[in-house]
Amino acid sequence: MKAKIIIMPKRTVLDPQGKTVKNALESLNLTGIKDVRVGKFIEIDMAAGQRAELEKKLDKACREFLSNPVIEEYSLELE
Repeated sequence: MKAKIIIMPKRTVLDPQGKTVKNALESLNLTGIKDVRVGKFIEIDMAAGQRAELEKKLDKACREFLSNPVIEEYSLELE
């Protein structure tokens, strides 16, 4: 089983890294960019198990360890 986790800054939080990337892309003559947000992508290969139990444990890991719930939001997908 594979877990895919995407962690992004909340829309209400300033993303200075995203602004820097946007400026760099524009300096390369890439036009029409409205916004850039930079986050993290984590992929975890796991042994097969009870899907609901794995999802519950991974959700807890996301909330308590992988993301900062004050400034970040995450999405979790199991394949």
